[in-house]
Amino acid sequence: MTFTLNNKLAPEAANAVLKDWLALEQQALSNQLSPQATTTAQWRSQTGLQALSGMLEGVTPPAPMGKNLNFYIVHVSQGRVVFQGRPQAEHLNPMGTVHGGWYATILDSALGCAVHTMLPAGRAYTTSQLNLQLVRSIPLHEQRIQAVGEVVHCGRQLATAQGQLRGPDGTLYAHATCTCLIFDLPESPPK
Repeated sequence: MTFTLNNKLAPEAANAVLKDWLALEQQALSNQLSPQATTTAQWRSQTGLQALSGMLEGVTPPAPMGKNLNFYIVHVSQGRVVFQGRPQAEHLNPMGTVHGGWYATILDSALGCAVHTMLPAGRAYTTSQLNLQLVRSIPLHEQRIQAVGEVVHCGRQLATAQGQLRGPDGTLYAHATCTCLIFDLPESPPK
């Protein structure tokens, strides 16, 4: 669903979107393996799209960090990835609002993984620049938030992506862009 600037859905429509998001999340989580670290060798043999699609299919384990921050990958396609989650009380700053690091991490994950879907086997990425704009505070009663990352450009050495963090009613909480460096995965881990 595409939202425009200041275009919020009516409560009934937002509830329908939330229902769809929860069903999507349930489907994605039912297949996912337990979060665990993966090895370079596991990633080396797969394209980025295969590796990330494998997370939804229960073939590739998701990163442990997502469980700690209560967000999960729920959609993968060429150049587009969606993460969905909900900040918890442990993600608050001392003022009692959601820490900016939660916004940054879920958006960086969506943006970087969107770039990853464009990479051939044996190639990897790292975020070199993340530009984040927080628009408003996420209320803790918000049932789910989606971070949608989409690739703008993917070259041999650099890629750029953009994304938004929204609630089911279309409320924009943050938007971001990133630049990723693309490189060959090493044959073996550095010593």
